[in-house]
Amino acid sequence: MIRDDRKLLLSSKHPGKPKIQIYTSSGLPLSTIPWDLSPPVLIHLTVTSLIVLTDEGVYRVYDLSNTASYRQYSLGSDAESGVVEAKAWEEGMVVLTGSLGWLEVRGWNGGRAIPMAAIGLTEPPSAWTLIPPDQSPTGHVQLLISTSSTIVTLDALERIDQRISRGPFSHIRVSPNGRFLALITITGALWVVSSDFGRNLSEVDIAELSEGAGMPERVEWCGDNAVVLSWGGRVVVVGPAGESLRYDHPPAVHLVGELDGLRIISSSTCEFVQKVPDCTLAVFSPGSSHPAAILYDALDHFDRKSPKADESIRSIRPDLANAVDTCVEAAGREIEVTWQRRLLKAAQFGRAFMDLYNPSDFVGMAQTLKVLNAVRYYEVGIPITYEQYIASSPSVLIAHLVSRNLHLLALRISQHLGFRPDPVLKHWATSKIARSSQNGVDPSDRGTGDDESICRAIVEKFEKEGERGVSYAEIAKKAWESGRTRLATMLLDHEPRAAEQVPLLLQMKEENIALTKAVDSGDTDLVYQVLLHLRSSLSPGDFFHLLDDSISPQLRPAVNLLQVFAKQADRGLLRDFYYQDDRRTESACLELEEAGQQDDANERLEHLRRAAKSFGESKDRLFEAKMTEDAHRLLTLQQSYERELDHKFTFSGLSVNAFAHKLLVEGFGKRAERVRNDWKVPDKRWWWIKLRALAQRRDWEGLENFARSKKSPIGYEPFVTHLLSLSPPQPTHAATFVPRCDAKARADLYVLCGDWGKAAESAKERNDRTKLE
Repeated sequence: MIRDDRKLLLSSKHPGKPKIQIYTSSGLPLSTIPWDLSPPVLIHLTVTSLIVLTDEGVYRVYDLSNTASYRQYSLGSDAESGVVEAKAWEEGMVVLTGSLGWLEVRGWNGGRAIPMAAIGLTEPPSAWTLIPPDQSPTGHVQLLISTSSTIVTLDALERIDQRISRGPFSHIRVSPNGRFLALITITGALWVVSSDFGRNLSEVDIAELSEGAGMPERVEWCGDNAVVLSWGGRVVVVGPAGESLRYDHPPAVHLVGELDGLRIISSSTCEFVQKVPDCTLAVFSPGSSHPAAILYDALDHFDRKSPKADESIRSIRPDLANAVDTCVEAAGREIEVTWQRRLLKAAQFGRAFMDLYNPSDFVGMAQTLKVLNAVRYYEVGIPITYEQYIASSPSVLIAHLVSRNLHLLALRISQHLGFRPDPVLKHWATSKIARSSQNGVDPSDRGTGDDESICRAIVEKFEKEGERGVSYAEIAKKAWESGRTRLATMLLDHEPRAAEQVPLLLQMKEENIALTKAVDSGDTDLVYQVLLHLRSSLSPGDFFHLLDDSISPQLRPAVNLLQVFAKQADRGLLRDFYYQDDRRTESACLELEEAGQQDDANERLEHLRRAAKSFGESKDRLFEAKMTEDAHRLLTLQQSYERELDHKFTFSGLSVNAFAHKLLVEGFGKRAERVRNDWKVPDKRWWWIKLRALAQRRDWEGLENFARSKKSPIGYEPFVTHLLSLSPPQPTHAATFVPRCDAKARADLYVLCGDWGKAAESAKERNDRTKLE
């Protein structure tokens, strides 16, 4: 609540600056928020937050567990004309602006306000209300707006005129189930219709109820069963047929419609009005013949040791299961513990006479009542009913307790219901860190507010209460956001999952620790994630210094992965790494590899030059340096020959053997001889190269002259076999070289050439009878 500055106040009172005060339903103060903006037009509580919207279109979202922190957002230029009125639900709000347009805000994260369909108003509506998405037939928020004599249904896309003629209306209220509407007409009638205006359910003249007070100040639903009107402190509950009940709470009340009833908040009490549940009527209605009532009476007779107990049980034996279930349901609807216990005892008494009964409902109700009684205690002050608890789910109740910093109660309820304690423990740890950051030392810690003691307290609590391991990463992130980097690092040491540790360590600029954790995890994807992040965020010098495995041997796997990645995706990074790490041999090998991949000869020469230089800088790589220099010299000569021959021939990239062979084939014998001399091609290899080249050219005369030039170092059998291997074979020319071959092989060589006569003569000359035959 906040004081309404529009109301007059005696000058002797000095209220000071406005304050928003938050209380429990039992009237205990929770927190006070100083308010420094323009007057609010909306104060709305969700399960975990307080939303306050000003008439200037600015709204704040306060965390109920720590109201000192808030997020502030603006509705933007669409609300520059100001805000007239607003209504909210759990996940958003709808705002009526000064220009008589409606804006929808979805969620509380500062999203853009979405204009709803235009309706063309010239003055503010006499009444309007919203239907939340969970009750709307379209699944989106809808507005019901009273204009002149009709009501318009409005959403983000369209407006629908309901075409009724009983307006304008001063109040429009939607029932909790969204099926009914309560309308107060300008003539003073309470009109209840279905939400689609298809059925007229009831109509009541409120003149007698108002007792001359005029139109009601507030109109709310009491569950889905009745409509409640209030004038000052007088509250009147109007039933479907016009019957009424009156409650007086002078001087004034505040009404809150609930799922199954109505909460009346006065200056001294918080009361709950609801229709008596059917199960309660079945048990306690005077003269009830329901089996549950008889079972309840049977328990009373049993306690008084009356024989009528057995007689009563026998009379309802066929309906005993129904009686037990009804007693269990009635126990859930009771507020007083005495009656809860009595009804559950009656159900337990009835179970003893049943052969088969599933006790899950009975046990579940007992567990639920234990939870409800705990939160209904006045020091907690959450008077939730059984229907509300079931409709909202236990997890919502636990979240609400956590938002009130009732961590121990929330934890015990979670354990009692078999829920994971993670959300409660995480919020407790976050709150502990926040309090120690705001106050220097948490008073409850009695001097243990330093990082070590807070970390130890959190770890001990998590290990004691956490069933299957609670993540420390989220807590560490909160600590880091609070400026407690050291505490965050200490907490992350207890996080078993590296995938949770590493991203936060990177955010905290703890690169070395992040890389070490990633390497220790054995997850290559995680290591790559860290390496790529470091590559983009650090200078090359810092990056390579961090990866120096001579300083940090445990990072050697990361260095190996970096090389694998860089070879495939970033050769420049790999070159820089080798240079920074003084890896001459690896750098030279990389240059050689890239030289082999280049199509342009000039670029290949440059890579070879760099490789030779890198090899030359290492005493152990003199042979490699010489070989690389020879490759550079060979490529240079090949390029010079290409230029001399007007690029009619391509020699670049050929080996010495292939280069000499091509020169001979193309008829450049002198140039081939130069290659032979410059690279000291051995005679045997040279004879093989020239033999193949002359045979390829079909230069039989040149081949004959070459064979006669001097004694062949490879013999003459290669001449024969190579000529026979040509396509087509040349047996005639091959046979001319057979006489120069070894006498033992001549007969076989003549056979290969197809000259059987000379083969026989050769065998005869050697007196080889076997070969001759």
